[in-house]
Amino acid sequence: MTKKISVKKVIRKRHSQSFKDEMLLLSSTVGVSEAALQLGPHESQIYDWRRKQQRESETSQVEVDQAAEIARLKRLVAEQSEELAIVKKAATYFAKNLK
Repeated sequence: MTKKISVKKVIRKRHSQSFKDEMLLLSSTVGVSEAALQLGPHESQIYDWRRKQQRESETSQVEVDQAAEIARLKRLVAEQSEELAIVKKAATYFAKNLK
């Protein structure tokens, strides 16, 4: 005797950023549970979007500028490391030929 197993595929819906922004605006006026009932996403999803929005707004422009500067300096160090490695190889090559 064999049993048939039914498998349900869970289809995840992706919401646009504009939908998320509208949902957060609505939830701030009428409440999260009411907004979830009106537009469909689960309450926990709205809370997650709110938490992410707050986290993004907390990063100041100074932090963003510092992150860009750090990335630029890391690229510069990597380039100089490559150049130094080339110079070292050339020095050892020429040192062998002098002997």
